[in-house]
Amino acid sequence: MELVADMAKTGAFASPLATRRPLDLVIFDFDGTLSDSGDWFVSVANDLAERFRFRKIAPHEVELLRRKTSREVIDFLGIARWKMPWIARYVRKLVSRDAHRIELFPGTPHLLDRLVETGVKLALVTSNSEENARKILGPRHAAKIHCYACGSSLFGKAPKFRRVLRKMGVTPEAALAIGDETRDVDAAREVGMRAGSVLWGYAAEDLLTGMAPDALFRTPEDILSYVSQHRG
Repeated sequence: MELVADMAKTGAFASPLATRRPLDLVIFDFDGTLSDSGDWFVSVANDLAERFRFRKIAPHEVELLRRKTSREVIDFLGIARWKMPWIARYVRKLVSRDAHRIELFPGTPHLLDRLVETGVKLALVTSNSEENARKILGPRHAAKIHCYACGSSLFGKAPKFRRVLRKMGVTPEAALAIGDETRDVDAAREVGMRAGSVLWGYAAEDLLTGMAPDALFRTPEDILSYVSQHRG
């Protein structure tokens, strides 16, 4: 694992176990991957805690939570599983209200432009709504996404991944899922796709490195480089 961590520090890192079939499809997560919504979420987290009666987050605990898996965060905050769909729907409503406050990460527009030029297809799988994603992306960038599968539950990405693969006519071995959380890696592996993790989103770098995804991306340019090298 130390070797993995050392290699990851250089930027994009491809696991030696990564499948070598040419990439035809890249499936992006949205929040924390394309959309810089982290600060916004922290700003509403304690309002959510009060509304749905779970543990509030102290300022010094934010970094601690970045080093926990999604399931560990839920347990730490004491969120009942049955509340998750209600919380997700309410968060989507808040995002719609505050979409003007949420921007894309720097480099995202250029990345989408360049990826389309490689010929790879793009999809978006997110627990956010398609309406919110399109609003934050803006019409020009939203049009570059060939397939949207939105509104997934927190741990319901795998079925959405399968739906996208069927719709796009792509095998799992020819697809790469890119996200910023441990659950994104888990879902990609469940489906049999390559998993890529960005280091600018929610989860801490050491946590993602410990998941040993097929690729770690320090910058959007690293994604473009990886995809270009694996297009065949």
